[in-house]
Amino acid sequence: MATQGLAAPPLSLPQYPELIVAAIEVIDKKNGANKSAISKHIEATYGNLPAAHSTLLTHHLHKMKAAGQLIMVKNNYIKPEADASLRRGRGRPPKAKEPLQPGTVLSPVKPRGRPPKPRDPLAPMTVTPSVSGRKRGRPPKLGSSTVMATPSASGQRAGRGRPPKVKALVAAPVGA
Repeated sequence: MATQGLAAPPLSLPQYPELIVAAIEVIDKKNGANKSAISKHIEATYGNLPAAHSTLLTHHLHKMKAAGQLIMVKNNYIKPEADASLRRGRGRPPKAKEPLQPGTVLSPVKPRGRPPKPRDPLAPMTVTPSVSGRKRGRPPKLGSSTVMATPSASGQRAGRGRPPKVKALVAAPVGA
C-alpha cells in the first residue's frame, strides 16, 4: 500500500553542531566566520535543508557559544584554541586562595556593624522610660494639624504665601 501525505524520510544530514564546526574550518579565516557565511556554506554543501534552517542555525550557534564550544569576536564565530585561556569577565580578578593545612580551625565570621555596648551582668534588667517623657525623633509640625494662631478677619485660615497689599481708601474732602 502506498501512503500519501507522508513526508519523505529525512536524508542523512549531520547534526548542526558538526555542520557549524565543519563550516568554520572550511572558511578558515583568521577572524572566524559570521552567521551568514556559515549558513551559505551549509546551504552550498547540503542542498536539501529543513525549512527552519536559519532558526536552527541561530539556536545551535547560541547554544555552542554558551557551552564554550565557540567564541564570538566582533560578530564572528571562531573555535577556541586548546591552549588559549578563557576570557575573563570585567573587573579585578579575585586573589588566589592558598590551600589550608589539615587540622586548621577557622575562626567564626565577624558580624557586621558596631558591636553592642557591654552590660553589667550584676545589674537588674529594668525598662526605663525616656528621661524627658517625650517621644523619640523629630516633633511634628505645629502648622499642619492645628489652626493658625492669627486667623483673618473673616474667620478663615490664612492662605499660603504673602498676603496681598491693603489699598488705603482716600477720603473725599469735606465742605465742597
